[in-house]
Amino acid sequence: MNVLVVTDPVAGIDPTIDATVGLVAALQRLDVPVWVSTPADLSVVDGRVRTLAARVVLAPRKRGNDHRWLVERDWFRVIERTHFDVAAEMDLVLLRIDPPVDARYLHTTYLLDLVEAAGTRVTNRPEGVRALHEKAVALHFPELCPTTLVTARVAEIQRFVTDHGAAVIKPVDGFAGTDVWLLQDDASARALAESATAGGTRHVIVQEYLARVEAGNKRLFVLDGEIVGAVLRRPDDGDFRIGAPSASAEIDDADRRIADSLAPLLRQHGIALAGLDVIDGRLIEVNVTCPGGMAKTDALLGTDLSGAIVRRLLDLAPNPTTPATLKEMASS
Repeated sequence: MNVLVVTDPVAGIDPTIDATVGLVAALQRLDVPVWVSTPADLSVVDGRVRTLAARVVLAPRKRGNDHRWLVERDWFRVIERTHFDVAAEMDLVLLRIDPPVDARYLHTTYLLDLVEAAGTRVTNRPEGVRALHEKAVALHFPELCPTTLVTARVAEIQRFVTDHGAAVIKPVDGFAGTDVWLLQDDASARALAESATAGGTRHVIVQEYLARVEAGNKRLFVLDGEIVGAVLRRPDDGDFRIGAPSASAEIDDADRRIADSLAPLLRQHGIALAGLDVIDGRLIEVNVTCPGGMAKTDALLGTDLSGAIVRRLLDLAPNPTTPATLKEMASS
């Protein structure tokens, strides 16, 4: 059994928090050989996807005192580099490129479509990543979300802010909290709206500000449409945006309603792993491109979300039928 991880260059990865590193560590604990490629390493020869890949082994690591892992300076080593036919040699391919879904990302998904067509599972499915835009997919479920406006018109944004008193504005193609601003019903709202929309030429997402964000934003980890764990993230001091995981989170009826509503769509598009962001029982975002947070949660809480995920993807664990059973898997 072999697994290929298609990811960003290793030099840019922070192994103390990175979710992909956590998945690799979980595979290593199962004695599954892990190979790593970047998008630039992929090619197509006679209709078959080939890659130059490195087989990697992680150095020992241990939990720290917060959401970070303690790792060695030389936290991985390459024990072999070789070319191979991806579909012929790999049992599973993990698509783990960080957003945004730009031209580089899209070109990679087109190549991995060929791998999937040749019979090797790719997760999350490339077609699904293209179809389910992380910011826009939640708009299919307006009854689950805070009041939301998508527009490029500054005047519409101003009216929305006036109606709701405050609003969060973010780029449609944004990620990792970049260019996410809080608009108040004051003189600065127009200037911020003009900047966010590039003078009325770029669409943005505007949502009513949920004051209960101060109590925390839940990240729900969803595997095959079912919640396998949850963690609470609170804003950093002096910032309304969400910070690192800080505490365990109870899974309540609102969370289950959200996951159950999304599950058919996620399964339809082959989204095995998703991260749902929920504030005060309302869906904010659906992370499907490179869902993260598992490694941080495992470090903070001592769970084994990363292990539960890879065991399920490799069919090394029974297929649970209830969220309770899944939770036990993640906590083992």
